[in-house]
Amino acid sequence: MTTAHRAETSRRVGRGITASCLLALGLAACGGGGTNPVGNPPEVSNPVGVTGQKLSFAYFQKCINPIFLAKLQINIGGAISTNTCAGSGCHDNTTGTGGALRVVANAQAVDLADPANTPDTIRATDMYKNFYSAQGSVVIGSTTQSRLLAKPLVLNVLHGGGLIFPNEQDPNAQLIQYWITHPAPNGQDEFSTATYSMFTPADPKTGTCNTQ
Repeated sequence: MTTAHRAETSRRVGRGITASCLLALGLAACGGGGTNPVGNPPEVSNPVGVTGQKLSFAYFQKCINPIFLAKLQINIGGAISTNTCAGSGCHDNTTGTGGALRVVANAQAVDLADPANTPDTIRATDMYKNFYSAQGSVVIGSTTQSRLLAKPLVLNVLHGGGLIFPNEQDPNAQLIQYWITHPAPNGQDEFSTATYSMFTPADPKTGTCNTQ
């Protein structure tokens, strides 16, 4: 091999090493590091809630669950129709296709004044299943991050069911906003009587649902 040939071969190898280094750096900058730069990370961080607070079961039962059963106007790309959130093909607990939120349409109301309805008893009811599912779609204290509100308002998130609430001033949207932003006090559970102040008068049986 001539001196000129050896020199040209050395230059080609050098260019190849440089290109490989640049590619490796590019992948690392995109989150590569040996993984697919356009793939998902190997582990997803899902931090626990900071406060550990619970939302009010009493307010949910009286003020939020009825929204799931009401005939609401739906706007999907300008096509207007009506349906219920708990309807088949939406969020019905058995035939629904609407993601994580599940609703038992015929869930019976729980008498919170009955001493027999202990927390364990209530947690075994269909109404509590609805409560638990709805709370799972909420980031307590944040209305914009809570899918329970963001989806029907189509706020930076897709909703297969279309636009349900035309704006945040919609009466049902205001009920959900109030529920999300008024959890039970720290250290108290979802049945705390402190949440009865969310009604006027402060009685979940006779009071009206506050929104401010």
